[in-house]
Amino acid sequence: MSPRGAWAEGLQTRQQARSPRPQRTRPQCEIGGATVSSPEKLWRLPPDVPPSYCAALPGLEPLLCQILYARGLTDPQAAQAFLSGAPDHPNPFDLPQMGILVERLRRAIRDQEEVAVYGDYDVDGVTALAILVETLRALGARVRPYIPHRMTEEYGLNRQALLALRREGVRVVVTVDCGIRSVDEVAYGRSLGLDILVTDHHTVPEQLPQALATVNPKLAGSRYPFADLAGVGVAYRIAQALLRVARRTARRGASVALEEESFLDLVALGTVADLVPLTGENRALVREGLVRLNATKRPGLLALCEVAGLTPGRIESEDIAFVLAPRLNAAGRLDTALRALELLTTDDAARARELAQELQGINAERQRLTQELGERARQSWQASPEAASGATPPLLFVAGPGYHKGIVGLVASRLTEEFYRPAVVIEVEGEHCRGSARSIPELHITEALAECRDLLVRFGGHAMAAGFALEARNLDAFHERLLQVAGRRLQGLELAPRIDVDAVCSLADASWPNMRALEALRPFGQGHPPPMLVSRGVQVRNAHVVGQGHLKLTVSDGRAVWDAIAFRRAEAATQLTPRVDLAYNLAVRYWQGEPRLQLVVADLRPADGQAAVRSGSD
Repeated sequence: MSPRGAWAEGLQTRQQARSPRPQRTRPQCEIGGATVSSPEKLWRLPPDVPPSYCAALPGLEPLLCQILYARGLTDPQAAQAFLSGAPDHPNPFDLPQMGILVERLRRAIRDQEEVAVYGDYDVDGVTALAILVETLRALGARVRPYIPHRMTEEYGLNRQALLALRREGVRVVVTVDCGIRSVDEVAYGRSLGLDILVTDHHTVPEQLPQALATVNPKLAGSRYPFADLAGVGVAYRIAQALLRVARRTARRGASVALEEESFLDLVALGTVADLVPLTGENRALVREGLVRLNATKRPGLLALCEVAGLTPGRIESEDIAFVLAPRLNAAGRLDTALRALELLTTDDAARARELAQELQGINAERQRLTQELGERARQSWQASPEAASGATPPLLFVAGPGYHKGIVGLVASRLTEEFYRPAVVIEVEGEHCRGSARSIPELHITEALAECRDLLVRFGGHAMAAGFALEARNLDAFHERLLQVAGRRLQGLELAPRIDVDAVCSLADASWPNMRALEALRPFGQGHPPPMLVSRGVQVRNAHVVGQGHLKLTVSDGRAVWDAIAFRRAEAATQLTPRVDLAYNLAVRYWQGEPRLQLVVADLRPADGQAAVRSGSD
């Protein structure tokens, strides 16, 4: 999870750390004979909107004005610019060392040197790899893709892979979505005679690898105007630079048939899937990319949509996050991500259907393992000394054999979601350990791992998620150190998940005119989730549990009724009062092909209760 959003973990809440806040308790969980409470969500109410603001935005629904103002677009001109969604057109050569990278790749194309594009096994890495491989092939390069196998190889650049590539005749290695921390591996590759070009977007370490070129928008001194690109966003700008130079230098009468815009469907996939902030340039890329995705001609994407039950023309960013990305990620989690790469790049419709069905099956197994290992991790945590103490520690730590390498991150996410604490889950395999960490906005987990670097073989990631490896003999020391680091960094903070409310409104405002007005805010994603509305004193007409612990409600304002669903809130059925305050997103659900409005409930409280709230001015 990351700031403004555990949205892609299935939560429709907006969580940010801005200042200490009161902490209350939810129903308690029995932990090893003691009780550990998950903190109640804190509702942060929006500021009042000056009448002059709405007057400066004529023609906009008042509810939309309130939401724009609540999200910091307090200047009417900035709000209009945001709604217009004018795409950004930055110069790709403003990315650090882009010129060096382009020149080396052009020389490789001219001299027909073998080039390997070395990617990560998640959706961001696979889409980035697809873009660069297709671009280089279109320009006449001899190019091969390489993705390490999660089960048998180390994450990112590894010596075994570099040696194998060199023996097979590769002269140039371009990384995508990895490599920024691979100091030793890059040095080893250079000793083999490889020219290594690192392209990445992850947090920049103190010591950089001595690559021929390092392209990362987060590098110090970068002139590039947006630092939060995903790996696929960096790859897209590299493809753009290569194609523009190729067109400019093409001989008279020659042409470059490939258009950079043809990659925007892949850019949307990787950007949404990687949970980078969907603001600024990322929002512009995804907005354009969704148009391309809904009209895609890629056989693989069409086949994947078919098996997943999606209809091209109706695909939104949420469908990427909850439907397409998990299926593409499943390949790299349980087997080889090369299946996902082939699916995205094949021109064979029959092969695409075959691959899509394979990914559908792999994803079902991924879901089963996540459920099984998630429960096992919870039980392991329940039996830990920290849980037995009766107080939730600053960080949850679970380690043991049998935790699948491809699933540990998902399991850590579940612990973080339930207890609102950073969580670490580690697979112990003989003398070696590999783990994943997920965090909350109050703790930059990669910086925390950096304070343990002497105990780790390698690590890397973002503020909210990271991966690492260590030797088993250092496991206890790592556990103790990381707990100390988290405790120090979180000291004095009363940790509780937060719902940032965009507007307090009546149920009557949950209408089709407002739903259509709110479409102007799309696409939604990390840092820009669906609007959170609060309606007070809502009548509960009916409530019952459906599915796997979901609470289905019928609510009313006394004049009309609305359907509502509260996911994973079955326990609230016994605590409902006749009137409640609801925090919810307004959504459209299709029933037998007909659209219906539905309230997706993030939280609910007795209407006469004293909800933990904070004004938007804090």
